[in-house]
Amino acid sequence: MKKAHEEPQTFGFAELRAGQTKVVIIPALGGKIASLVLGGREWLWRNEAIPYTTPVDGASYVETGDTGGYDECFPTIATCTLPSHVARYGGLSLPDHGELWSQPTTFTLETRPEGMYAVSGWMGRRMPYRFARGVFVGNDDRVEMRYSVTNDGAVPLPFVWAAHPLLPLTKQTRLIFPEGTRTRVWAQHGIELGGQGTELRWPRAAIRGKLIDFSHPDAVARSYACMLFLDMPVGCAAVEEDGARLDVTFDTSQVPHFGLWINRRGWTPFRRKRAYCNFGFEPCIGGAGSLTEALGGWKNAAWLQPGETRAWRLTWSATRFISDRSPGTGA
Repeated sequence: MKKAHEEPQTFGFAELRAGQTKVVIIPALGGKIASLVLGGREWLWRNEAIPYTTPVDGASYVETGDTGGYDECFPTIATCTLPSHVARYGGLSLPDHGELWSQPTTFTLETRPEGMYAVSGWMGRRMPYRFARGVFVGNDDRVEMRYSVTNDGAVPLPFVWAAHPLLPLTKQTRLIFPEGTRTRVWAQHGIELGGQGTELRWPRAAIRGKLIDFSHPDAVARSYACMLFLDMPVGCAAVEEDGARLDVTFDTSQVPHFGLWINRRGWTPFRRKRAYCNFGFEPCIGGAGSLTEALGGWKNAAWLQPGETRAWRLTWSATRFISDRSPGTGA
């Protein structure tokens, strides 16, 4: 739609391009990546139900900021209040999808012989940290994300982080993770997976005596939504869609978990609007939906010591292929 193309211009944007690869970043909208073109196609989903608006700290992300594209969640994903035993931060309330999406970033852009490099920077509002994301678009048709976070406080700082790219869910969508990967349920809507904390083995789950396969999410049920977290044994995952494949690679010593939000018209924050059909494909640190749960029963929160900097990378690439698969076959 024309409106969707005009909105990034309203807020100002930077376009990184090399070869057939393109990344569009909107610094004023929390550094949102509005477009990711790899392998000759656009991968990101756009939410026509929510227009781009100036973000407000503490507002509901799903009601005001869930416009699609690629955001960053830090230092939590879901809204939460930290437990009292956490030094200095006990009782601190953290907002929906964290703090980064709701504040404009500092931004620098550099053209190099081998490609274009842009850095977005954030400062913590409720906790003393500096967060940075570098995006490199090179001539080899890959996009590299280079992240770092520094604890500027005097006590250890707990966090979870998730990249939050949203992609369209179609009948052709195929999700590829290592077979048998430990997978835990965080949330479920319109589907019975055993409740929060239930453990599965990718890609299968048993529902009412029937074995389902999440690698073909469109075929799982007519209407449902769920949030899953995978403990990654190796640093690679992929999406296949209509003759194209998107790969993300990372070092599991740096990025040990992966979040997967699947919404086949099973959830929406609005009463009178049609539920979405999309999925979040989310490398993450701390495999839980909120920092409070990561500090609690899930036991996988990350920590930064005073003055410590932690860095990690994601590499996104895409290829085209001729597919003879039909939806619902294979794994």
